[in-house]
Amino acid sequence: MKMKTLQKIPPWDWPEATDKDILAVLSEGKATPSECLLAAELAGDFTVINDDLVAALLAILRSGEEPEDMRATAAIALGPVLEQGDVEGFDDPDEVPIAERTFNEILESLHKLYVDAKVPGEVRRRILEASVRAPQDWHEGAVRAAYGGNDQAWTLTAVFCMRFIRGFEEQILEALESEDPEIHGEAVLAAGNWEVKAAWPHVAALLTSDETDKPLLLAAIEAAGNIRPSEAAELFAELMDSDDEDIVEAVHDAMAMSGIMWDDDDEDF
Repeated sequence: MKMKTLQKIPPWDWPEATDKDILAVLSEGKATPSECLLAAELAGDFTVINDDLVAALLAILRSGEEPEDMRATAAIALGPVLEQGDVEGFDDPDEVPIAERTFNEILESLHKLYVDAKVPGEVRRRILEASVRAPQDWHEGAVRAAYGGNDQAWTLTAVFCMRFIRGFEEQILEALESEDPEIHGEAVLAAGNWEVKAAWPHVAALLTSDETDKPLLLAAIEAAGNIRPSEAAELFAELMDSDDEDIVEAVHDAMAMSGIMWDDDDEDF
């Protein structure tokens, strides 16, 4: 099946042999560059990822002959399964779609490639973003170095990683003041993930301002439920009347995650 066709279909509706179709595109070298790039992106979906697809993604990532965007996409595709393996462990083989040895190979390969100065910076950024989904000892130093430089792209990567690595409350609060909308949004999500109480006034202001852009508002909704659920409930009430389905859905998700109860017959939570 063509990768562009798969992209239009929800992953849960993909045909049974989709993993083999994606593997063929990644391994046989007959597809166009754009189709290969899309295949690498789709390979990370939980409905298809397996040991063979991981091997193909790692082969791409290790190859200096592959384009940078292809290698970077292969790295990012490995992130979700790393997080699943880290969270669930490998006592129950049905919980994680790859073997423990494959999980460990990903971790070792990503670290080795990250410290290799010959690997392009864009690829190394994506390697760091993927690998922090299963935190390792080397990540704290790498994130501090990325944040401490003067490169905006690396700063964005660092703040994204702070969502997964402990010990960066000061930097998260600093990044909340960034004029870069992507860095700002990642800082909001990181503050929410670690329940940074000092970030509450900033997050609350985003929820109540008419000038908050939608992506930032969605991030603030997610964060608010984690930081101060009871106070967030009061602010969520107005957002529930939004005409934007994404905003209403985000509020429902935040309430569910934080245990906030909503009574449709009452105006209060």
